[in-house]
Amino acid sequence: MKPLTPISTTQRVSLGVSFFILFFVVWAIATFGGFVSKTFLADPVTMVKSGYTLITEMGFMKDIGMTVWRVLGGFLIAAAIALPLGVLMGAYKPIEAFFEPFVSFSRYLPASAFIPLLILWVGIGEKQKLAVIFIGSFFQLVLMIAVAVGNTRRDLVEAAYTLGASDSSLVRRVLIPNSAPEIAEIFRMVLGWAWTYVIVAELIGASSGIGHMITDSQALLATDQIIFGIIVIGVIGLVSDLLFKFANRKLFPWAALGR
Repeated sequence: MKPLTPISTTQRVSLGVSFFILFFVVWAIATFGGFVSKTFLADPVTMVKSGYTLITEMGFMKDIGMTVWRVLGGFLIAAAIALPLGVLMGAYKPIEAFFEPFVSFSRYLPASAFIPLLILWVGIGEKQKLAVIFIGSFFQLVLMIAVAVGNTRRDLVEAAYTLGASDSSLVRRVLIPNSAPEIAEIFRMVLGWAWTYVIVAELIGASSGIGHMITDSQALLATDQIIFGIIVIGVIGLVSDLLFKFANRKLFPWAALGR
């Protein structure tokens, strides 16, 4: 094992799966062995049984679908606005100077702090939940995209101008293609953050969703259901993360070769 030395896909998968196995073994020992009270931490078997009941008898699949819809809806709205604005900020310094102070200020504001205001402005329906995800994702996306575009190698820019490129064609043919792989990675990371925002949004004034189920389970001290909900979020996040990585490798093979 040497620093920064790549490993094979088989080794990577084996090591990743090994950690999950170790995690569940420690969990089982802690609960079945009586080291932790099941009131505070349900054992894996009870958690799986409760999860099966949630899905087959309590309509939990609808809750999962609602949460996924909210995450994707809020994130896609944020990405659709953040992408062009971030590209413009990265490409044109006056635009960056105009927007960056406010964007930098806003990205430090926790999205959860806006929930009381959003409830007053738009109620407790879907608009409020989408707005929380939008606020939590938009400002992060804008600044990170602007940095990615602005970090384009200067020699590529100078070569494009030497070959007769105009300002607009430089943005379309050099800046955007060069930063596209990094922007895709930014989308992948911020989508993961969006999941934390939707759960917070669903903890208040929601009648459906994974966060709503977790809140109801907390009132009943049903740690088995709470853990199952958390694991479902992790599984969905892991699957979406793997899909993003797969798509990025297919869309930007030159970026993978450079690593």
